[in-house]
Amino acid sequence: MVETVTRKRIEILVDKPLAQVPVRAAADVGIAGYSLIPVQSGAGRHGSWRNDRISGAENKVIFLTIASEEKASALVDLLAPKLDSHSLLLTVSDVQVVRGDRF
Repeated sequence: MVETVTRKRIEILVDKPLAQVPVRAAADVGIAGYSLIPVQSGAGRHGSWRNDRISGAENKVIFLTIASEEKASALVDLLAPKLDSHSLLLTVSDVQVVRGDRF
């Protein structure tokens, strides 16, 4: 059986124009790998929103990465002061990965 290890999966919903905020923060704490995933629509405290392809005003992406617990904690600490001002939705969960040395 293939052995797995526990790492942290970090997802951050962010307005597309601010996507470099978590990208830079991740780099600052030593996280190199990530994906930016486009999000088409959703709903939250302030109601529904849709991807506006003309103006791009409400475009959102999910920043997704997997990291060690130490790097994940450092990233959360670095981004915590920006959660409200940048309207970030940040989640952290445990995930089992193969080849844990890559994260």
